[in-house]
Amino acid sequence: MAKSKVAYVCTECGAEYAQWQGQCTACKAWNTLKEIKLGSAKSSAAKKAAKGYAGEADNQVKSIHDVDLSETPRVSSGMTELDRVLGGGVVPGSVVLIGGDPGVGKSSILLQVMCYLSTQMNALYVTGEESLQQVAARAKRMGLPDEKLRLLTETDVEAITIAAQKEQPKVMVVDSIQTMQLAEVNTAAGGVSQVRESAAFLTRFAKQHNIAVFLVGHVTKSGEVAGPRVLEHIVDSVLFLEGQSDSRFRTLRAMKNRFGAVNELGVFAMTEKGMKQIKNPSAIFLSRGDEPAPGSVVMVIWEGSRPLLVEIQALVDDSPYGAPKRVAVGLDQTRIAMLLAVMHRHGGIQAGDQDVYANVVGGVKVSETSADLALLCAILSSMRNQAIDSSTIIFGEVGLAGEIRPVPSGQERLFEAVKHGFTRAIVPLANVPKGGIPNVQITGVKTLQQALDAI
Repeated sequence: MAKSKVAYVCTECGAEYAQWQGQCTACKAWNTLKEIKLGSAKSSAAKKAAKGYAGEADNQVKSIHDVDLSETPRVSSGMTELDRVLGGGVVPGSVVLIGGDPGVGKSSILLQVMCYLSTQMNALYVTGEESLQQVAARAKRMGLPDEKLRLLTETDVEAITIAAQKEQPKVMVVDSIQTMQLAEVNTAAGGVSQVRESAAFLTRFAKQHNIAVFLVGHVTKSGEVAGPRVLEHIVDSVLFLEGQSDSRFRTLRAMKNRFGAVNELGVFAMTEKGMKQIKNPSAIFLSRGDEPAPGSVVMVIWEGSRPLLVEIQALVDDSPYGAPKRVAVGLDQTRIAMLLAVMHRHGGIQAGDQDVYANVVGGVKVSETSADLALLCAILSSMRNQAIDSSTIIFGEVGLAGEIRPVPSGQERLFEAVKHGFTRAIVPLANVPKGGIPNVQITGVKTLQQALDAI
């Protein structure tokens, strides 16, 4: 009997090593190497793994001019928000990983999609965590058209593929990948080896039979999909369903997509009938009160292919300790410290001895630099205890020299603000439309001092 080979995989970046070491030299993380068994060279799993994840039966070399460039057909999932995040719909033969916290709604949204698709094509829902009665009861409670949806409760990957070959589905859900296991891998389900090999096996099966497969992945305390990061490299798309426990709203974000743009955002609301898609998410995140409050500013961020209005709040207070706090929720905390230094140097406003708290309303995460100017204006408003007019929209990038740099799609951002009743805008001078916008007062600024004077 051939001896099983052992490797060590970093759970943070997926780097692989022949022997264990304390630090991953690729991502510099400590104590993240986990042992995996690669299996014997004579095992069936090893032979199939040699073909790669793509599952191509014909491995002959071809000229690039001979490659078929016909557009990949897409199938609507029945939810425009999900189709937006996927890049236009479900691609046959693709493998999509959906991660999220327990109870956030991963199984609910996939059950809705599968019930809708089952009315048009063969659909198979495989569950390794729930019984068939639990899945059927949820579908009945949500009032879904479940007459044609096929169910299977199984955790053995090879048994799932055998059943799928008999059913011949066009789309399949595996809930969840942490419960799946291969007989050739001698570790418990949910381990690094089982997650990696099971995902690779299902990916090859999906490519070979042109079946769209959705994999449900659990997340760890740090928010990462449980198992090695190589799981994200195997699949075609990685989606994260996020939501706060005290809010019924959920956001679906694409972190990786081979068939569309990344960082697309879909917004849903959890109801008794399942996930309800939100067609106008800007109205949700603008939870402004009747009276304008100091430290509150509305800005426009760009999520994937559409603008989104969000409210940024800032609170500046005297620091009772020697080291002032810089706390950010939904924003880059290190960037706040940099912007405060720019405001002191080029705006003449000192906040080094005060605590600064910043928050993006609604749990939205803002990663682009267009929030710089809005954040500084919110901080100044809180320091002066003077509210900014609620009809004012602010966006722009702030440079280290105190200049206000333009942001992409500035005109589209302004048009989105006009749709929601904003009549005044403070934006970079380069983003001001040449002909202006009717009934909107647009102030173009080139320096931080001009922007602070304009508010």
